[in-house]
Formats: sequence, C-alpha cells, structure tokens
Amino acid sequence: MSVFWWIVLFSLIGGVFSLVGGVALLMNKMWVKRHSCSLVAFAAGVLLAAAFLGLLPEAVELSEKTGMEIDKLFLWPFLAMIGFFFLERSFVWWHHHHEANMEASTNLLIFIGDSIHNFIDGIAITISFLISVPTGIVTAVAVAAHEIPQEIADFSIFLKSGMKPKKVFWVNLLSALMTVIGAVLTYCLSAKIIPLQPQLLAFAGGMFIYIAASDLIPELHHEKSRSVAMKQSIMFFLGILVMWGLMIVTHR
Repeated sequence: MSVFWWIVLFSLIGGVFSLVGGVALLMNKMWVKRHSCSLVAFAAGVLLAAAFLGLLPEAVELSEKTGMEIDKLFLWPFLAMIGFFFLERSFVWWHHHHEANMEASTNLLIFIGDSIHNFIDGIAITISFLISVPTGIVTAVAVAAHEIPQEIADFSIFLKSGMKPKKVFWVNLLSALMTVIGAVLTYCLSAKIIPLQPQLLAFAGGMFIYIAASDLIPELHHEKSRSVAMKQSIMFFLGILVMWGLMIVTHR
C-alpha cells in the first residue's frame, strides 16, 4: 500500500474513529460517565509517550542528519506550547465577549476550535508518515487516543445546549473530517514540507505535550477518591506501556 493510502486510512482512524466516544455517550451515558476519567488518563499517557519516546527522538535523529543544531530544533516544541496556549486563551476571550448568546457562542467556539485542532492533527499524521509508516501509525494512535475523551466532552456540551443527537453527530463528524483534509493537503505539499520534517515533528511533539499537561492531566487532579485516583494512575501508565509496546512492534 502506498504512503498516501496509509495517510488516508490512519487520518480517518485518528479523526473519524475518535467519534466512537461520542457515539458511546449517545448509547450509554452511565457507562461513559463511569469511565470517562479513565479514558482521559489513558490518553494523557499515550500522548506523553508518543511525544517523548517517538516524535522528539525522531526529530533529533533527523536534525543530526541535516546538521541542524539541537537548540534550534527544540525551539519548535516550545513554540507549539506557546502557540496552543494563546490559541486557547483567544477562544476564552471570544467566549466572554459573546455571553449574550451563551449556548450558541459556546457551540460555535467548540466547533471552530476542534476543527483547527483536527486539521493540525492531520498535518502531524502526514509528517510522521513521510518519515516512516511506523512513526505515522504511532502518531495516528496518539491522535485517536486523545480525541476519544475530547469528543465525549464535546458531545456532552452540545447535548446539554439542546442540540438534537443526530445534529450533534453530524457536526462532530464534519469537524473530525478536518483531520483527513489536513493530512491530504499536507501530503500534496510534501515536496515543500520534507525539508522541514525535523522542525514539524518537534512541533507535533510539543503539541502532544501541551494537550496532555494542560488539558488532560489537570482533569485527573480533581478526583478525591483514592480508589478512583489509583485506577486513573494505572490507566495513565497503561497508556504509556501500550504506546511503548506499539513503537517496539512497529519499528521491528
């Protein structure tokens, strides 16, 4: 199978497959409520492992081949974390200045934010596949893992605002397809992107670290039950182990 079809397949997995979390919410709200924090913990572990054990080492290896200095390379994950911070802050600012129509503005905000995020996920998937198929698979799995709990949260907010379940599904599907669009457009521009592979891989690593450390892990610290916190810790380390095992298998 050509690299292009690997990219299409796994961008669909990374984007559209993530809707499984939202669909599960529509079918069984109690099950999702009981296990959503465990999914968040698992996703956080997957993202950190993908960044520190996969993307960043791969970026360093490529930079050494091209003669790029390490300090310049690590500017890119730093810029990713700063960029996503200000992106999220701008959405919060926009929300607070549209409180007259709170539900509509919140739904639009979520849709725009998710669409941009999914588009960037698609870019990260293609860049990784241009390095190698195993690296691409690792990135796509990491994307899918963190998108599943994210979609559960989005579905919950849309449903709470009064949006009908069918419309909730189609809105989220449209947003999820931005992953595929981002992936395909990046592939079409691959001739210009290949020279920037180390920087873009490092940027994707910084993005994963930011999502895990800023959005996912803080959610886990709200848990006061010791038994539930222990379960979350186990899921967190399980996410790391699954990703580590996947990297060992795919890089053989």
